[in-house]
Amino acid sequence: MASNQTSTILLRGGTVLVHEGNKVNALPEYDVLIEGGRISQIGQELDVPEGGTVLSCYHKIVSPGFIDTHHHLWQSQLKGRHGDQSFMAYMVAGNFQSYNYTSDDIFWGQLAGSLESIDGGVTTVVDHAHMTYSPEHATAAIRATASSGLRSVFCYSLISRFKDWTESTIEIDEEKIPDWWAQTLSSLAQLQPFGEGRVSLGLGFDVFSLPKEKIINLYKTARNLGVKLITSHYVAGRIPDIPQFLAENGILGKDVLLSHACGISEMNATLLQQNEAYVSSTPDTELQMGVGEPIAFRDDIKPIASIGVDCHANNSSDILTQIRISLQHARGTHNASASQARQYPSIQIKLEEAFNLGTIQGAKAINQEHEIGSIEIGKRADIVIFDTRSPSMVCAAEENPLAAIILHASVRDIDTVIIDGKIRKQAGRLADTELYNQLNESSGEIVSWEQVVDHLLKSRVHIKEKGEDQNIQLGMGAVSKIW
Repeated sequence: MASNQTSTILLRGGTVLVHEGNKVNALPEYDVLIEGGRISQIGQELDVPEGGTVLSCYHKIVSPGFIDTHHHLWQSQLKGRHGDQSFMAYMVAGNFQSYNYTSDDIFWGQLAGSLESIDGGVTTVVDHAHMTYSPEHATAAIRATASSGLRSVFCYSLISRFKDWTESTIEIDEEKIPDWWAQTLSSLAQLQPFGEGRVSLGLGFDVFSLPKEKIINLYKTARNLGVKLITSHYVAGRIPDIPQFLAENGILGKDVLLSHACGISEMNATLLQQNEAYVSSTPDTELQMGVGEPIAFRDDIKPIASIGVDCHANNSSDILTQIRISLQHARGTHNASASQARQYPSIQIKLEEAFNLGTIQGAKAINQEHEIGSIEIGKRADIVIFDTRSPSMVCAAEENPLAAIILHASVRDIDTVIIDGKIRKQAGRLADTELYNQLNESSGEIVSWEQVVDHLLKSRVHIKEKGEDQNIQLGMGAVSKIW
């Protein structure tokens, strides 16, 4: 496998997908030249600079990397638990399991989640990191993300925490904003970005039970520290009504990203649009866990919509699966309405819109459209290459590259992933990983995916054993009280 070090790379002869605004054009037999982590040329029969590497992309589609705008990357060890669970059961068996994680568990769960994202063609993740039981938990997650090679907005989160959880007792930590949490936010803000500039700091915030003045102050403090994105879970009907609350208190802005937003009113959708705030729709978990109907293709949401995986512990981290579910759910809803009105159903939502949901729209959602989200000269080289000779893509790719990707492709069809000009997956295999032992310092230790698996499985056993002596019903009661 090629080295994942930054180099000059020429992608030769692929079908290159480029954007003109929201329009996607397929350029057959085109080349893309990558130099210094950026796209320097797009054209035909480009010259290879001295010392450059040529990757043959004949019979391949060269696509922008996909952007996942809502994910909890730390949860890898919990996979398989939630197949028949709705929201409240997941909260105990999933969300609040961070109580059972050491910082070392966080590192391996986070690293595995990051690599799984890369394997699926995701080059950027908004990571709502709701596992902050200590400064070490947060720094372990950042080190793991930096190690993986993923581009990420690490949204350091204020969470509700358990102080004690046994078979007979459970105690909720009543200290909402511990001193260490605020100090860590400040120190991380001063040290960012991490991972050679790929990992920036965001804020994850869901504790709207705090006094209004504290919430306003926290938003202002985070912004003053240089936090570029603030993300919150939002479902209509909760108190307070988050878009209205943020707008009324002057803290709703283009750095706000709300996940889910199921059932959002037209008034609140207008508020978000007016303030250039975005929404991340995560259809897989929303449909299973009773959160509500996915809204990414609702007319008043489409201009500010992006797509997310949410819980790879519950469902596939394949971003194409999430886009596909969202697209076909919206098409089905529209067709049902047309049938009820005695009209012949027709396709209103096009493949191009679905593709943009996972690329340029995601970049806009995190205010990085000038850097990522499309293949364009000067932008960061975050690129995914599909093998069109695979059983699922052959013929589809020759007819319509967008159809081949959105309706036919899967993780197995992703041949190569390049992030920031470095090859992170090639010939269908993940590159080896150089581990960070400090926030911005590599240890020099190289691990393969197989070695990551060994650590991950040992960590899973530790977490499971710790949880065996904890009363699930007490956990359900505590979650109900918190929510």
